[in-house]
Amino acid sequence: MPESHPAPARFPVTVDVVALTVTDDVLKVLLITRLIEPFRGRLALPGGFVLAGEDLATAAGRELTEETGVVGVPGHLEQLGSYGPKGRDPRGDVLTVAHLLLAPNFPVLSAGSDAEHAAWYPVSQVLDGELQLAFDHERILVDALERAKSKLEYSPLGAAFCGDEFTIAQLRAVYEAVWGTRLDPRNFHRKATGTPGFLEDTGRMTTGDAGRPAALFRLAEAARQAAGQPVRAVLNPPLMRPRA
Repeated sequence: MPESHPAPARFPVTVDVVALTVTDDVLKVLLITRLIEPFRGRLALPGGFVLAGEDLATAAGRELTEETGVVGVPGHLEQLGSYGPKGRDPRGDVLTVAHLLLAPNFPVLSAGSDAEHAAWYPVSQVLDGELQLAFDHERILVDALERAKSKLEYSPLGAAFCGDEFTIAQLRAVYEAVWGTRLDPRNFHRKATGTPGFLEDTGRMTTGDAGRPAALFRLAEAARQAAGQPVRAVLNPPLMRPRA
């Protein structure tokens, strides 16, 4: 008789959302202040337990709404990875499935659920140790940042931080904020506009710095879904970040 297999472990599953945006040329992450234990009063990523019969993406959107007041998912949401279940929650084994949200700046309407407060914080304050996050959320944030940096190299998702139409200077500011470096404006303009299937000129102009007109661009059709969101298109050649 073959030996019986051990019974599978049972433990709760949660979702956490790393929402990133760029405002005033600064990369920011959406954090909540926890209202309940564990880690009451500490900053954390928005998230919570997955409900019975709920898929992961739906749970991520629901938690974002409940804890920040934001209705819907205002940008590009994708699954980042799973963490745990052992050793990450003082209440016991809990598996979390983290999601990455790249979005234009959106107002945080109100905190709710088990969140006392919700706001955007500079990512640098977490990386420098000025802000301490609950659970293993700093590790999740670091992984999300690396994913975002890579996404900007090989996909059109840099535009997910912008509105429907944007200038090359606005798009360059996104790349600079996410990559944490300065880029040569002329070189970036040449690469961004010369990469097939990435951008298209709208034919419209806006008033830029010092009153200079600037051309407005949008994602090319190949890089958009029907809803206008970036897809898993691949930039060829990629826009590679400068290496140290």
